[in-house]
Amino acid sequence: MRTRTYYDGPDAKVTDDQFVWRTTSARLVFNIHHLRNVGLVQAPARVRPFAPLLAGATVFAAAAGWAFLADPALYVIAFLALATPAVVASWREPGRWELHAQYRGSAVVLYSSAEPRVFNQVSRALRRAMEDTRRTSWGYGLAAA
Repeated sequence: MRTRTYYDGPDAKVTDDQFVWRTTSARLVFNIHHLRNVGLVQAPARVRPFAPLLAGATVFAAAAGWAFLADPALYVIAFLALATPAVVASWREPGRWELHAQYRGSAVVLYSSAEPRVFNQVSRALRRAMEDTRRTSWGYGLAAA
């Protein structure tokens, strides 16, 4: 029998029997038949580790400019006007969407992405793969009345 592919992108692949997440450091493979309680989770945005250091360097540069320049007010105001948006933009990592599940009795993170469009494509493909593997040869096993 031929393997059906529901999604094949640069970071994930969903077939009728496997879910593969290609991370930067590893390739995680999950068997679709052993997945239970799959759910979507939005991880909160976090402060980047270098952001407080960048903010401190900006304040230090402004203080140094105030102390050493002949007419510091204009230079410091211009510097802060240019540096503040960069510090604010780099302060927080964007929130991530994650797929969580029970895999062979253990809680796992199946997939994670910061891009909602890609995440929705992967989660929809996984949902379709799980629905198709749960079907029997004669349908869902439901009776019509």
